[in-house]
Amino acid sequence: MLILAGDIGGTSTRLAYFDTAGGALRSVVEKNFSSRESGSLEEIVSRFTAEQDLVAESACFGIAGPVRNGRVRTPNLPWNVDSAMLSGILGLPSVRLLNDLEANAYGIDLLGPDDLVVLNQGVPDPTGTIAVVSAGTGLGEALAYWDGTAHRPLSSEGGHADFAPRNELETELLLFLRAEHGRVSTERVVSGPGLCNIYRFLRDARHLPETPAVAEAMRQGDPAAAISRAALAGECPLCSQVLDLFVSLYGAEAGNVALRTLATGGIYLGGGIAPKIIERLKGPGFMMGFCTKGRLSPLLENIPVRVILNDRTALLGAARCAALAIR
Repeated sequence: MLILAGDIGGTSTRLAYFDTAGGALRSVVEKNFSSRESGSLEEIVSRFTAEQDLVAESACFGIAGPVRNGRVRTPNLPWNVDSAMLSGILGLPSVRLLNDLEANAYGIDLLGPDDLVVLNQGVPDPTGTIAVVSAGTGLGEALAYWDGTAHRPLSSEGGHADFAPRNELETELLLFLRAEHGRVSTERVVSGPGLCNIYRFLRDARHLPETPAVAEAMRQGDPAAAISRAALAGECPLCSQVLDLFVSLYGAEAGNVALRTLATGGIYLGGGIAPKIIERLKGPGFMMGFCTKGRLSPLLENIPVRVILNDRTALLGAARCAALAIR
C-alpha cells in the first residue's frame, strides 16, 4: 500500500512515496523542491506525482503554518494551501494537512538513538507530555500528550507569542526590533532571520565591529548560515556574541515551552539550525537559559532535552499520520 507524505517549509519542500507493507514505512521515492521557486504546493505536488506515475491510497502533508478547516495560509511563503484542492489533484477522498511541528511530533516515535543528541539526560517520564521546539526559517512549537496508550500530537503557534526579555541587553534588543516591527514575537529572535536580527542589533545599537569577510559572505549567500559558520570557526567576535545570545534565547524559550506544557517526557529541538550548532548547544548557555526559571528551576533540571539530528523527522511523521488514517 502506497502513501504520499510531504514536509513543507519556508525554504524547501520534501515529498515522498512510502510503502506500508508489513506495518513499516519504506521510502520508495523522495525528492526535494525549492519552496520559494514554486508558486504553490499544488504545483509541486502535480509535478512530483506526474514524474513518478504512482498512485497513493492516503496522503498527509506537514506545513509550516496554522491549519484551520483544512486550509493553511503559510506565514513564510505567499501560499494558500487547501486540502480539497490537493484531494482533487491526487484523486483521494481527503488529504490530511498538519502543522509541520505536529508532523515532527508524530515522527519522534520513529527515531533511534543515532537520530538524537542528548543535551540534558534528566529523568524522563514515559507517559509525560513531550514538546518540540524548532528554530529554522521560523520558530515552530508543538506538543504531544499521553492519551493512555500513545502520545497524541497537538499543533501550536507558540513561536509567534510575545518575546519576553530577561535582562537589560535583551530589553534593548526588544526595543530595537519594536522600532521596526511594532510587536516582537519570539520568532523574531529565535530563528534564522532572528540570528540576522541579533547581528544587526549588536552591530548597529551596540556598535560591535563587523568582520568584512563575514559581511561579504552574508551578502553573497545565506546570512544566518554565514553568521553561524564564522562564530563556530572563531573567525568573528561579533558573530560569536550573536550565536551566544541566540543559544541563550533558544534555551530560555525551550524552558518556557517546558513550563507551559509540563513536558516531563522531554523537550526535542528540531529544525535546521540546532544540528549545525550542536557544539555550542552543548555549552553552558543553552541549559542555563533553559533551567533558570526561579522557583521552578529544579523541575527544569529534571526534564530531558534532546536535539533531533534526522532532518526527515517531519516527513516520517506525516507518513506515519497518513498510514494511521488507513488502518
